[in-house]
Amino acid sequence: MTIHEQVRIGRTGVNRRRFLHTVSAASLVAGTLSFRDIFSLQAEDLQKRNRSMILLWLGGGPSQMEMFDPKPGTENGGETKAIQTSVAGIDIAHRWEQTAKVMDDIAIIRSMTNKEGNHRRASYHLHTGYVPSGSVKHPSLAANVAYRLADPEVTIPSVVSVGNTFGAGYLGVDYEPFVVSEPGTLPTNTIPTVDSQRFNKRLGLLGQIDSQYADRGAASLVKSHQQLYKKTRNMISSPELQAFDFADEPAEVKQSYGNGKFGQGCLLARRLIEAGSTFVEVSLGGWDTHQDIFERTDKLIGQVDPAFATLIADLKSRGLLETTTVVLMGEFGRTPKINARGGRDHFPRVFNVAMAGGGIRGGQVIGSSTEDGQQVAERPVTVSDLFCSLCHSLELDPASETMSPLGRPMKIVEEGETVDELFA
Repeated sequence: MTIHEQVRIGRTGVNRRRFLHTVSAASLVAGTLSFRDIFSLQAEDLQKRNRSMILLWLGGGPSQMEMFDPKPGTENGGETKAIQTSVAGIDIAHRWEQTAKVMDDIAIIRSMTNKEGNHRRASYHLHTGYVPSGSVKHPSLAANVAYRLADPEVTIPSVVSVGNTFGAGYLGVDYEPFVVSEPGTLPTNTIPTVDSQRFNKRLGLLGQIDSQYADRGAASLVKSHQQLYKKTRNMISSPELQAFDFADEPAEVKQSYGNGKFGQGCLLARRLIEAGSTFVEVSLGGWDTHQDIFERTDKLIGQVDPAFATLIADLKSRGLLETTTVVLMGEFGRTPKINARGGRDHFPRVFNVAMAGGGIRGGQVIGSSTEDGQQVAERPVTVSDLFCSLCHSLELDPASETMSPLGRPMKIVEEGETVDELFA
């Protein structure tokens, strides 16, 4: 088998079952389809599923007890009260009033557990599915998903991030995130300053310079540079670019998401998914609450709660929720015990994730913590389990491989099992 064929297998995660679903053995025997044709069909089949994901990232480590696992009336519960949701028997922290109304569409995992208590390492783990390694720069989940699912005919970026995030690693510039700093307006430098004829002449001159540079031993750098310019050229000439501009969005819709950067980022995420993007991340930092946790989380939740709830309702009303997986999480939780500064410290042993869409059954809680919040009581869920579950939601095989620069086949996630209850 050629290297090209191995790479194609890695990209699409072909196995015997999927192979038989894609094409009959008779076609191969008869010689009507080549291996190249078969793998291309597999890639096209994945892309036609129109699966996508929105990650709402709460950087710094949000407290599970101030989110979806409150402990009112206990020593560790602090000032946080519990409120009822639209689902009988499911209570969440009292600041999440809007989210409580759409709990029918949300599944909460209260038993996430991990060992990484360092911000950078844990964030890397929750974005890539791997702990940091000096030997390889792992692709983010966003890059892995876009690599397999993004439609090459869509001219806006397949991966977009409102705020900085982790990159594509060895998968290359085609799957690097397009970073947006101000959601609601066209990205900077996307309006050509000269007519198309002059613009194309400039690109021709740039191509000549690139060729000379490539001839002097920089072929790989030039290739990446040209890929980036091609993507940029396609984007700025595309009508889909208007997805970034909120000029046509009703004022009441914009207001329902919240006027801050996070809320408007969630609105942008919905618009980009509609326009054909595959993975959008919206981040809000500030959750590293070692002190004054109740006052600080009150302000933070005030930005996230309306945006999260509106995003779910908006996607659902447009028929997009079933094919769009929405995840709300941070890198770890906070200590159940309140420290002397009125805050909570790093705590990866128990934390929460909220999920909706993508075939996930809402209105349920998976797992639990002990009464004092110090341990997982039931149904521990690891980061690998979470990634396997996200792949299931996106109809991807978590064991499908890509080839690292060291020649090592790398799966989306090395181990773990799908949390079947999410989809039951």
